[in-house]
Amino acid sequence: MGCPHGGRVVPVSAGGGVGAAVRIDGAPVATAADLFVVSGCAQVVAGRPQPCTSVRWMPDGGGRHVCVDGVPVLLDTTAAMCFSAGLVPQGPPMVVAVNQVGGAQQGVTSR
Repeated sequence: MGCPHGGRVVPVSAGGGVGAAVRIDGAPVATAADLFVVSGCAQVVAGRPQPCTSVRWMPDGGGRHVCVDGVPVLLDTTAAMCFSAGLVPQGPPMVVAVNQVGGAQQGVTSR
């Protein structure tokens, strides 16, 4: 994922996050409780840097029907917005679909 200005979006969850116990294709499931931070954003407004620093998700629609410990999971259709440090909306993040390489799929697992 990335912000609309070229920054990189990564999940940061203290203690592994709510969805850490559930995995899809070996990766932890991202939920609305997870924090997402942005690094390397090049956004400039009126000549002053105003980089994206975080992403907030709005898990409506299908995300409300799929939950981990009562917390909605983030789907590829979940709406989101990037924000500056002053919580100014900066635009939606860019979510790129990852194609499955190889033929094996691990499926859904839980510990």
